[in-house]
Amino acid sequence: MPTAAAPIISSVQKLVLYETRARYFLVGSNHAETKYRVLKIDRTEPKDLVIIDDRHVYTQQEVRELLGRLDLGNRTKMGQKGSSGLFRAVSAFGVVGFVRFLEGYYIVLITKRRKMADIGGHAIYKIEDTNMIYIPNDSVRISHPDEARYLRIFQNVDLSSNFYFSYSYDLSHSLQYNLTVLRMPLEMLKSETTQTRQESFDIFEDEGLITQGGSGVFGICSEPYMKYVWNGELLDIIKNAVHRDWLLYIIHGFCGQSKLLIYGRPVYVTLIARRSSKFAGTRFLKRGANCEGDVANEVETEQILCDASVMSFTAGSYSSYVQVRGSVPLYWSQDISTMMPKPPITLDQADPFAHVAALHFDQMLQRFGSPIIILNLVKEREKRKHERILSEELVAAVMYLNQFLPPEHTIIYIPWDMAKYTKSKLCNVLDRLNVIAESVVKKTGFFVNRPDSYCSILRPDEKWNELGGCVIPTGRLQTGVLRTNCVDCLDRTNTAQFMVGKCALAYQLYSLGLIDKPNLQFDTDAVRLFEELYEDHGDTLSLQYGGSQLVHRVKTYRKIAPWTQHSKDIMQTLSRYYSNAFSDADRQDSINLFLGVFHPTEGKPHLWELPTDFYLHHKNTMRLLPTRRSYTYWWTPEVIKHLPLPYDEVICAANLKKLIVKKFHKYEEEIDIHNEFFRPYELSSFDDTFCLAMTSSARDFMPKTVGIDPSPFTVRKPDETGKSVLGNKSNRDEAVLQRKTAASAPPPPSEEAASSSSEDDSGTDREEEGSVSQRSTPVKMADSGDSAKVTENVVQPMKEVYGINLSDGLLEEDLSIYTRFVQLGQSQHRQDKSSQQLYSRCPDGVIKFIFSRITKSLNTHLSFLARQHL
Repeated sequence: MPTAAAPIISSVQKLVLYETRARYFLVGSNHAETKYRVLKIDRTEPKDLVIIDDRHVYTQQEVRELLGRLDLGNRTKMGQKGSSGLFRAVSAFGVVGFVRFLEGYYIVLITKRRKMADIGGHAIYKIEDTNMIYIPNDSVRISHPDEARYLRIFQNVDLSSNFYFSYSYDLSHSLQYNLTVLRMPLEMLKSETTQTRQESFDIFEDEGLITQGGSGVFGICSEPYMKYVWNGELLDIIKNAVHRDWLLYIIHGFCGQSKLLIYGRPVYVTLIARRSSKFAGTRFLKRGANCEGDVANEVETEQILCDASVMSFTAGSYSSYVQVRGSVPLYWSQDISTMMPKPPITLDQADPFAHVAALHFDQMLQRFGSPIIILNLVKEREKRKHERILSEELVAAVMYLNQFLPPEHTIIYIPWDMAKYTKSKLCNVLDRLNVIAESVVKKTGFFVNRPDSYCSILRPDEKWNELGGCVIPTGRLQTGVLRTNCVDCLDRTNTAQFMVGKCALAYQLYSLGLIDKPNLQFDTDAVRLFEELYEDHGDTLSLQYGGSQLVHRVKTYRKIAPWTQHSKDIMQTLSRYYSNAFSDADRQDSINLFLGVFHPTEGKPHLWELPTDFYLHHKNTMRLLPTRRSYTYWWTPEVIKHLPLPYDEVICAANLKKLIVKKFHKYEEEIDIHNEFFRPYELSSFDDTFCLAMTSSARDFMPKTVGIDPSPFTVRKPDETGKSVLGNKSNRDEAVLQRKTAASAPPPPSEEAASSSSEDDSGTDREEEGSVSQRSTPVKMADSGDSAKVTENVVQPMKEVYGINLSDGLLEEDLSIYTRFVQLGQSQHRQDKSSQQLYSRCPDGVIKFIFSRITKSLNTHLSFLARQHL
């Protein structure tokens, strides 16, 4: 039975650094400024870091008295009777870490932050600015000539660019993991609390727990998943010396949130991308995998859907879906010294027993469970063997590893040459991706923290009954993950991940009872909002790894991109080539120094003197491995026992050691997320409380025309939306032209027809017919009756304009007079609305009478003009 448990909120959210000649005093407080902690940092050591944490929780009055005594004591010692002995150096919001090059230590502080998302009241912040302060005093500083160069290299990692943190939500883990931990049984939490109390290093940690009785609430804090933490090396030196609230772990990648308004009901769609800090680097300098199974450009993308009307994790509705991208897990690289746009692919080491792939997939089985699905998008047919080298080796590795796995947990391999299908005129790329996405989501399932709604039980959908994953009494769990890759894992991968995410989003909305069927169509407000999120996500990840934004987007594969997009694609390609050729080496050095892959040491070669960083990332080249893994039993034994569930989420002794469980009073500030979010006991402004300005489907995507269906699941025309589907209002004519072309085009072929006809592109007529059939939304063929209706809608009827219908068999004499009347262009007889309505209901005899009157008036008018001319 689940118990009342809540995440522990960090009590160090506001920091002030005070300075004396001998020490730094770092004072941290919670947001309400009711609890304080103090760190004392020694400044007299030139190269060592001496930090003292008294582990005492101060009140505001006690901190003021402490700072007053420090000020008075330092004034007396230095003889400064007229000035202060304690200086306020800087205000901050967190400690990134401590780093040392060749001189003393630096402290890196977060000085500016911006709220980016909100998940169940837990705020996610983006680092906007940092401050790097040298700790030793100038009197003991031992200068080194290369210190300034190392400092520039370290600061080349822009911490204000896509680094995120949270005081209460673990960003390194998925939502499924975080909520699974909160659902631990009551007996295990009690035993873990007792063990924590016995092994606690803080004598003040559990003060008052005995008097709480059974009315307390368990607070849970889990260890972060260090693979996605980017300042783990910077905090490692103080990890065991300070209280855990001082440790603020940051991730690198992307975080975006948008609001989907469904008839006034707010639903938050959040996209979080976690970039791996293992084997991290830039495009051509980091390819394949290292000896520990960590691959280049590995990013875990999670889409979270939550009902914003209920904020609590226990009472609210939350759903998530996770997928992964990463380089092909082999020993391969590309030589960039040739200055070619596509350097040749080289396999660096022979790996007949798929050792590095086994390590990589063992990590994935432990974190995600089974099945592991590989979607390989690299080219399979090439004139010159290039990308196909990777496909052949990857197929051989997967076949070798699968023969030792149980049949129900084998790795599923899906090869699909996306580039070939994009060039084909008769294949709908996104429709084929949608078929793959449906099969993938059905195998892995998704996470939702509530059981199936009663309406879905009464009227079950066929697709819903085929859904995989693990069904538990409190909801569903995602078991397994989709791993998508191409060569760069940028353009093609982002489009494929968007299609899988779109399919999963439909199931998530259906599970929360927001739509009646798990289907979402293109050109709806919901899909446009989700597509914009994924494009920002793809651009950000592409800039981090490739040096430019996406070259091919979802609109490119839908064949609705404007003609101006081609010039943008060329510029992005040139930008990517320039970045790879000239700036990637410096960025790689910065990443190696920031992540602690390289440690500057006196008497050893400097970072810029190394010919390559291969030996830094492949540790087996520097020392012999203690044990060699089995070639057949290549997995961890504990992992295979609990499949399809991920081992990291199984309640066992090894995982319980990673948790910190503490019992709090019911309204204690460390677990009260309501007080943390709304702060009802302090004077606040709307700008501070609701500072997150997110994209909204009703404001940014829904048409502004009166009478339009406000549902975000209604298919819109491209010119009916708040934001144009092409991204530019000047291209509206082109959008209309494309819609006209699509309306006259034949429907897209079925999957079997597309697969059979994609090989033949020789006929020009067939190419012209299939050139528009690559739209993701099928277009129905219009017959002659429908075309007549379209014409009536576009061209205004003559009867409404002139009051009569000229196609009703008029006399030749009357028609010639009417023609002359139009040519002269002088209409002296303007009719009012009453006469127009009268004429519209007149019989044919009355129409002839009206024409005779018009004829007489025209003759009179022409004769008058003739006399005036004479």
